Amino acid sequence: MPIFQLREDPIFPDPELAEEEGIIAIGGDLRPERLMAAYSCGIFPWYSEGDPILWFSPTPRMVLYPEKFKRSDTLARLVRSGKYELRIDHDFPSVIASCAKTPRPGQDGTWITQDMQDAYIRLHQLGLAHSFETYQDGKLVGGLYGVSLGSAFFGESMFHHARDASKFAFNALVEFAVKNHFDFIDAQQPTKHLASLGAEEVPRTKFLKQLASSQRNPTLQGPWG
Repeated sequence: MPIFQLREDPIFPDPELAEEEGIIAIGGDLRPERLMAAYSCGIFPWYSEGDPILWFSPTPRMVLYPEKFKRSDTLARLVRSGKYELRIDHDFPSVIASCAKTPRPGQDGTWITQDMQDAYIRLHQLGLAHSFETYQDGKLVGGLYGVSLGSAFFGESMFHHARDASKFAFNALVEFAVKNHFDFIDAQQPTKHLASLGAEEVPRTKFLKQLASSQRNPTLQGPWG
C-alpha cells in the first residue's frame, strides 16, 4: 500500500491500511489538533532528527489492561518502603527531556527530538499529556510520560537514573488508571519488559475496536497532580 502524504487538515487515513512495518502516513506537523486526531484513531508519530515526520499504527499493539498488571513482590516492597516519592505533572519538561537523553539499546540517538518535546509540552499545557515522576531526596530519578484521551492512556517513554525508579512510576500510573476507570494503557511496541509487567500483544483490529470504545468516554483533562 502507498504511504499517505498528509495535508494541512488534521485527517488521517484508515490505520488498517498501514504498511507491514506499521507506517501509515508521512509529513504534516505536530500541532495539538493533529496529535489528538492521530491518537484517537490509533496512530502516533515516530521518526529521527532530520527526517520527515512518520506516523505509525503497528500490529500487533502492546497493551496493558490495568487489572492484569503484574506487580512483583520486589516492586510491592519498594512501593511500601518509602524510598521514593511520587509526583504527577510536577515537572513534565524535565521528564520528557530525561527520556530523550536516555540511551536505548540498539538505537542511535533519540526519536524524542526537540520538536517532539515542544509538541508534547504543548499537549501537557492543554491538560492532555501527563507525567508520573519518581523522586529520591528531592531529585528526579525516574518517570514516564504519555497522552490521555477518553478512557485510554498512551504511554510514550520512560527513564530511570536509580534502580526500579521507572517501575515505581509505572506502578503509580496503573493505580491511577484503575482508580479512574481507564480501559487500557497503550504501550505501542512489544518488549519483554512490558510483557513481564502483564502487557500483551493485541492485533490492530481488536485494538482499534477497543480504542473506539474508549474514545466515547470523557477525557480526564487538566493537571492530575
